[in-house]
Amino acid sequence: MEQTICIFGDSITWGAVDPENGGWVAQLRRYFETNGDYDIAVYNQGVSGDNTDDLLARFKVECAAREPQIIIFAIGINDSQYIKTKDNPRVSLEKFKNNLVELINQAKKFSDTIAFIGLTKVEEEKLMPIPWSTEEKFYDNDNIAKYNAVIKKVSSENNLPFLNLLDLLELSDLDDGLHPNSNGHKKMFLKIKEFLLTNKIV
Repeated sequence: MEQTICIFGDSITWGAVDPENGGWVAQLRRYFETNGDYDIAVYNQGVSGDNTDDLLARFKVECAAREPQIIIFAIGINDSQYIKTKDNPRVSLEKFKNNLVELINQAKKFSDTIAFIGLTKVEEEKLMPIPWSTEEKFYDNDNIAKYNAVIKKVSSENNLPFLNLLDLLELSDLDDGLHPNSNGHKKMFLKIKEFLLTNKIV
């Protein structure tokens, strides 16, 4: 019987800046589709720019449409983004934690198998501020680590698998300072595939 995996996230999940392979989710889908040992459909639910507020607004509808047996969350880096000063985040740490808990509660109505993929580091020199934004928006690794720690804590408190990726990518694996290039996405795919198989999520 075919299993459906829905992977919810942002532009990194969507596969931005990887014209060669379409990002780590596309590579995961290709792996399962070409491996005869699996009958798995992978749906990429990544939306560029999304944070957990945005995901909550669409989560129930998209889950109802796909009816996934497995739900994977790969979101949070845009929550850590701040405007002008660190005390003005897009989503505060407290709200971020509450959003993750709500996403888990909603996900449990659709699936018993839920997992979290952690955040990746950035090249700060290219993102202080973000050159493609009309506002003074920033990403920095110290802030990203704080949001990543919240994901890890919430996952642990809910007995859900969590994959830490903070030390996975090098600066050479990043395209514009934020998004992984083709090599970065390949590294993510290999690590995430191993995580899913080792933890018997699939």
